[in-house]
Amino acid sequence: MTMHLRRRTLGALTTLALLAAAGCGGDADEATATTAGDTLRYVSVGSPATASNDPHGGLANEADALRFALTYDVLTGQGPDGRTQPRLAESWQADDTQTKWRFTLRRNATFTDGRPVRAADVLWSLRRIERKAAENYGRLASFDMTASRAVDEHTVEIVSRQPFAEVPRALESMTFIVPENADDFANPVPGSGPFRLASSDAQTAVLERNERWWGTAPSLRRIEVRSVTDPQARAQAVLSGQADVAASVAPTAAKQADARDDLALLRRPAVTMYPFVMRTDRKPFDDPRVREAFKLAADRPALVDAVFLGYGQVGDDVLAPADPSAPSGLTPRQRDLDRARQLLAEAGHAKGLTVTLHTTTSYPGMDTAATLFARQLADVGVTAQVKLNPPDTYFTTVWAKQGFYTGYFGGIPFFDVARVSLLSTSPTNETAWKKPGFDAALTTALANPDETARNRALGDLQRQVRDEGGYVVWGTGEGLDLTRAGVEGLPTGPGFAKLFIDQARLTR
Repeated sequence: MTMHLRRRTLGALTTLALLAAAGCGGDADEATATTAGDTLRYVSVGSPATASNDPHGGLANEADALRFALTYDVLTGQGPDGRTQPRLAESWQADDTQTKWRFTLRRNATFTDGRPVRAADVLWSLRRIERKAAENYGRLASFDMTASRAVDEHTVEIVSRQPFAEVPRALESMTFIVPENADDFANPVPGSGPFRLASSDAQTAVLERNERWWGTAPSLRRIEVRSVTDPQARAQAVLSGQADVAASVAPTAAKQADARDDLALLRRPAVTMYPFVMRTDRKPFDDPRVREAFKLAADRPALVDAVFLGYGQVGDDVLAPADPSAPSGLTPRQRDLDRARQLLAEAGHAKGLTVTLHTTTSYPGMDTAATLFARQLADVGVTAQVKLNPPDTYFTTVWAKQGFYTGYFGGIPFFDVARVSLLSTSPTNETAWKKPGFDAALTTALANPDETARNRALGDLQRQVRDEGGYVVWGTGEGLDLTRAGVEGLPTGPGFAKLFIDQARLTR
């Protein structure tokens, strides 16, 4: 543990040194922009080693997704109330079968080179996302993009494979629209978002205000997005004055905001979770008794207290507790060591069980959670050997590949979680949850046009995964961003809402 802490500290100091050396840019113009008060310096989660310029590929870095959300506009977005709101698409309408949806595009939307955004651009972008499904987790697997078509210059008809009442929500936030035929992103491609990319390398992107944007003009002239792996280094960048915003900081750093007038803390809903993921197709987790024993061994209040330090809530193995479809009337799962030992004995592990629990430091507290859970498992005769993996490659080499590891969810809707991680055909079915009955029930639920009935059916599916699946969801934590005083207008919603920072402003 001492060695791990030392490595983290050295990593934080090294990153901070790079931030200080780079300042807020590399030339006099950038320095002038920073001191003028119209440049936001944003330190986000990510690693230069896994940086990407392709908005339709796999996004291992939150920093890349943030840059894309500023550069390439999306069809629909999430409003402050969590409901879907218009973005590039100003309206939409389904046919009677709930399989054909017509989206009407804004007529005043243009790319940065002056070309209008057309239905052909939308269709090209969505088809490209579908074509790159192996990289982007099958983001559009529910849609038949071959059957979809451009009705006219400003109307696109999107076809779903089955009746689907949540299409506008399913197209929120990650449907980045690029010009027709754009397929090479080694060099900047014109976007229709509120900012345009001025320069970038593997760690830093500089974006300037897009004066052609159709929406409310940003007050910021420039945003600098820097990718930093270590949460301690992200917080230190703000504490030292080298950045204005540090995303996803540790609760220990968040508490410092209360003691300093020059700092503020942005708190997002308690939807951040680090579930312990068990693959149901690998021993010992192919035995449901082992999975239940691990869930019963968790001391959930202790984990929440240690990891979230008062900025979280106890979890009950529900994957989307803040979603409208979260099941109600559940009996809270309590720690039961005797029952856990009994289940392990029935599964043939009366003399003990040894497993490897993978974790990392990408998000603050992932390593703390794994270390504490390993101690709790010891109380039922399980030896969990914690393996700390490098944060810059964790989500490409561990996530959805290893048999037992610390996962991450950030508040996306349950039906999105299900489509990406729980269908038999999901390319990133991280727990190997493959149940034809579940697949069919999800299709039926999503086809129901009645929102209340749809959420009730989705709640039943959440309950099934909670009871039978391979997730130990021990708690949810608030999203915590540390800012310098005077940073206002940052989004406070869950999930992908945090990426859309175009209306942020500096008041001093």
